[in-house]
Amino acid sequence: MKTTKKREKPCCAAEALRRIRRIEVGEVVVGLAMLDDILADVIDLGLSGETAIGDALIKQVKIYNYIPKEAEPLYRTALLREYRNEVKKEW
Repeated sequence: MKTTKKREKPCCAAEALRRIRRIEVGEVVVGLAMLDDILADVIDLGLSGETAIGDALIKQVKIYNYIPKEAEPLYRTALLREYRNEVKKEW
């Protein structure tokens, strides 16, 4: 299994804002920092199965973003949707 790449921290507030991607979680739109990088890293891991992919996504997203414990299932669903959309783009 590959390890995730070491990401550089944003150099300034403007760079940090460019690294925020908005997604719909449940019925709320939230901004998640570093999501594009996280999706690319998890795709590169070559994992199979929604459980393994969802676990990897949640683990990585929590490094840069707060996810309330009770909202994890909603975030998992939203992140898996974004993951599938990214995989489709690569084909």
